[in-house]
Amino acid sequence: MSKLFSPLAIKSIQFKNRITVSPMCQYSSVDGFADDWHLVHLGSRAVGGAGLIISEATAVSPEGRISPDDLGIWKDEHIEKLKQITSFINQQGAVPGIQLAHAGRKASTAAAWKGRGKVEPGDGGWTPVSASAIAFSDTYPMPDELDHSGIEKIIRDFTDAAKRALAAGFKVIELHAAHGYLIHQFLSPLSNQRTDTYGGSFENRTRLLMEIIGNVKTVWPSDLPIFVRISATDWADGGWNLDDSVELSLQLKSAGIDLIDVSTGGLVSYAKIPVGPAYQLPFASRIKKETGILTGTVGMITSATQAETILVNEDADMIIMARELLRNPYFPLHAAHELRDQINWPIQYDRAKH
Repeated sequence: MSKLFSPLAIKSIQFKNRITVSPMCQYSSVDGFADDWHLVHLGSRAVGGAGLIISEATAVSPEGRISPDDLGIWKDEHIEKLKQITSFINQQGAVPGIQLAHAGRKASTAAAWKGRGKVEPGDGGWTPVSASAIAFSDTYPMPDELDHSGIEKIIRDFTDAAKRALAAGFKVIELHAAHGYLIHQFLSPLSNQRTDTYGGSFENRTRLLMEIIGNVKTVWPSDLPIFVRISATDWADGGWNLDDSVELSLQLKSAGIDLIDVSTGGLVSYAKIPVGPAYQLPFASRIKKETGILTGTVGMITSATQAETILVNEDADMIIMARELLRNPYFPLHAAHELRDQINWPIQYDRAKH
């Protein structure tokens, strides 16, 4: 059997293969509620054979949404529809995961097809919060700097969201500390210019993430995995870099985190990112080899052979795919055929297997 379709056990969960559906914002919610679009979107990727299906960035509070159309998990009423979705994913032999997120200074902005840019309070927007009162760009809203009571609320919101995720049937949670959202804003000195215990030194800038993890672990079962997504570099001078990410990954491993989902960028609008096939793989590879923690890699992975080579070379442990799985929800089924693996198809589709 190929490495791509070999199972992977993390704590009590066994993933049937190494293909993960990356969190991809759908901007299709009203008041944070999942609906039939999310059921079909996530469910079709489970039917398509992926081992782990991670829902889009799911806001832990209303003000933590990127846009007014984001998925949320800040109130108990959100659980019912999410539970229907996780039940269907489970029925397909896949594992349901959820990415818990807070957008920070990148909040109160419009979905891409609505023009991006800031959404004014009078139009359904709000004043965002961040580590420091520094806007992402001229077209984004100016955030308020979080005080200590605000930080305590953020930690509670993540913890309460983890409780709801468990009640909704998710078996993996991923904390979103990447792409310039709130936790990343605390990590990077480009967005964090605080002078208190949450700013300045590396230890202080990582404090929020570590406190969130500590509190989430009090409500999340010890036999279920916790992932963290990071941006391994800001692609900007004076910002967060790969050395920082290696050091953070060592801390996360000691804190009981099971896998680092390694992405890059998103913190500043002026970053120059050399995009190309598997362009983020070297970051995941170095973190894996220097820390020993499991890693997932993302970024323009589009073929079965490419994914298999990454795993065989032990550069990563999971292949986390986004756009290719938007183009083809059934990529895993076709990839197995290409790699000459015999896997189970949904019985309803079995007659089309070859």
